[in-house]
Amino acid sequence: MSDTASEPTEPARDDEDVYALDTNAVAQIMYAVDAGDQELLKSELEPLHAADIADLLEQITAFDRRRLILLLGEGFDGDILSELDEGLREEVLELLKPEVLADTLRELDSDDVVDLLEDLDDEQQEVILDALEDSDRVAAENALAYPEESAGRMMQREVVMAPEHWNVGEAIDFLRDQDDLPEQFYHITLVDPRLRPVANVTLGKLMGSRREVLLQSITEDTFHVIPVTQDEEDVAYAFNQYHLISAPVVDEDERLVGMITIDDAMVVLDEEHEEDILRLAGVSEGSLADRVMDTTKRRFPWLAVNLATAILASLVIAQFEAALAQVVALAVLMPIVASMGGNAGTQSLTVAVRAIATKDLTGRNVWRFIRREVLVGLINGVIFAVVMGVIGVLWFGGPEIGYVIAAAMVINLVAAGLAGTAIPVLLEKAGIDPALASGAFVTTVTDVVGFFAFLGLAVVIML
Repeated sequence: MSDTASEPTEPARDDEDVYALDTNAVAQIMYAVDAGDQELLKSELEPLHAADIADLLEQITAFDRRRLILLLGEGFDGDILSELDEGLREEVLELLKPEVLADTLRELDSDDVVDLLEDLDDEQQEVILDALEDSDRVAAENALAYPEESAGRMMQREVVMAPEHWNVGEAIDFLRDQDDLPEQFYHITLVDPRLRPVANVTLGKLMGSRREVLLQSITEDTFHVIPVTQDEEDVAYAFNQYHLISAPVVDEDERLVGMITIDDAMVVLDEEHEEDILRLAGVSEGSLADRVMDTTKRRFPWLAVNLATAILASLVIAQFEAALAQVVALAVLMPIVASMGGNAGTQSLTVAVRAIATKDLTGRNVWRFIRREVLVGLINGVIFAVVMGVIGVLWFGGPEIGYVIAAAMVINLVAAGLAGTAIPVLLEKAGIDPALASGAFVTTVTDVVGFFAFLGLAVVIML
């Protein structure tokens, strides 16, 4: 450790970003790391939420991250692991001593432990499983036996349930006698004699009712049961659609096996939205801590696809080489048509992919949706056709070039509206993720149609 660590100066705080890490607090933390002062480090980290500490670990260098974790030692909070980016978890786990790791994992709910395990290789998984108590290990292994991205992987095993014939007083007495209640829960799930969930009672209703009131009389109106094999994306949709706070998970015999809470469902929903955004840009999930070669390998395939589509568009242009040689104005104005079509196609594509993801776009309204986007493309095409027609005449002094670019603009914006909606729908029907593959197809269509329409019309009208 450095013996020359000096007190940090207090930098100005950016008040515009309310939830950003306090730069002064970060400076104090790094000063404690430089000085090797464990007590100061713990005192600086104590007021911070686990998510903020995870952000700090993601933002500092690998060298500083190693020093901080080793200095913190047994003071490492298990919740930090749950908040860390997946790409860094492995690195952080390798830095934790076995006894620290064991204590850390005991602090986590069963669903958080499974979330850690499923992103690790077999060797790392075994290290974590060995650190768990026998009952927790069995629960984790059972959860890992369920399909990936299923409700069985999301759920926590800690469930608060009560027989459906109990009253409020019996339920309250039962809760007070328990030593292993979940740290946070929102409902008591009522079950029948076969452990099948039949209703939920909120804690607010429970505490606001007299002891003799039957639990069955104060159940929630909205009650959804989640099959253990249901896809996590559908689970998150149900939570968002029906405003659920928690929902019981049942096995194939409809018996209660776990509980999913809103925080886990919203994490999945957020991840799905983030994934769609990244895929629309032709990149996969990553983090700021990823290595250069790892990031390069993920992006290379989509750049290769883009190159192939660009070559296809160039082949169309090559068919009109003579026309371009005779009329220089065509080369000047040609990119405008393709660019406008590409932007219009991206707009329609984004709306379509989002509508598919939120299940707003269905077989009942798909043709209405496509017709709307095509009409929007037509109207915008006519408006910009007039604008570019006038510009073409004023710029190059002849009406023919104005007619050509005006007509090409209308054709390409209509094609963009059609392609931007129809292609994601067709890919989704074919079982291909529309967010992943639509962009390349839509860009190809707008480029090819734009160049062919513009240059083809130019040959017919001007030459």
